[in-house]
Amino acid sequence: MKVVVTGGAGFIGANLCRTLAEGGVDDIFAFDNLSTGRRENLQDGEATLIEGSILDPTALDRAFEGADAVVHLAARPSVPRSIADPLASHDANATGTAQVLEAVRRAGGPQVIVASSSSVYGANPTLPKNEHLTPIPVSPYAASKLATESYALAWGRSFGLDVLAFRFFNVFGPLQRAGHAYAAVIPAFVSAALEGRPLPVHGDGRQTRDFTFVDSVTAVIADAVHRRVTSETAVNLAFGGRFSLIEVIAYLEQVVGHPLERQHHEPRPGDVRDSQADQTTLRALFPDIKPIELDEGLRRTVDWFTSSA
Repeated sequence: MKVVVTGGAGFIGANLCRTLAEGGVDDIFAFDNLSTGRRENLQDGEATLIEGSILDPTALDRAFEGADAVVHLAARPSVPRSIADPLASHDANATGTAQVLEAVRRAGGPQVIVASSSSVYGANPTLPKNEHLTPIPVSPYAASKLATESYALAWGRSFGLDVLAFRFFNVFGPLQRAGHAYAAVIPAFVSAALEGRPLPVHGDGRQTRDFTFVDSVTAVIADAVHRRVTSETAVNLAFGGRFSLIEVIAYLEQVVGHPLERQHHEPRPGDVRDSQADQTTLRALFPDIKPIELDEGLRRTVDWFTSSA
């Protein structure tokens, strides 16, 4: 089986390549322009790196030739980053997805799995978030991810492609780095905790998220590839947890074994207050997946930060 992972040298992509290799897939290609991905994320050799842009049809055609499945994770991440440069997010996330889907068509129709985001729910206040809610994006990133899943589902219906669109919820874990302005909250917390700095908290810290450990996410995607799972609607890929940032800090204090100082900042534009997945659809499609709990995921994340320092 040949599987191509766009964004395969990135945080989720490289972890997915490892999971696919452990599951017996022996022909894995990580397609990445290395704008945020890193060669060293693939150092174990489970995947062959193909450098290229998802905006380059010729490069996509070469990578997708003979593929059984394409997992499209390549994107320009971050809500704040999209507010700083909305057109760049549109080009990568919306136009890039359309280019990937057209290349999938030219390749004869391998299964295609795309990564959307819980951010598409935006200002919709209902909790937990189920897939039938009306999306109300409140950032360019969220709008571009809604385009990602909408294009994928439309291409599936229009051209008979086997499509699966996942909405990710605050994925965290090894290979997710801090040290930059758009760092996600958990790597920013872990990095600060290990370096003895105050943890940066935007807002009052009572905002809630459905934090999902990366191995839980890659286990679902790998199962979807092996069984060629499809869905005519987007599917939440999270397990219904709801933790405030203050609760995350409390768990992290248990992992590192001492209290952690916090430094509060202004809330970030475009961030939603609360997020939690309804997992009904996910469980119907993937009944055997057992997610890794938040405390264990934090422990593994701290271990990775410590070992890679």
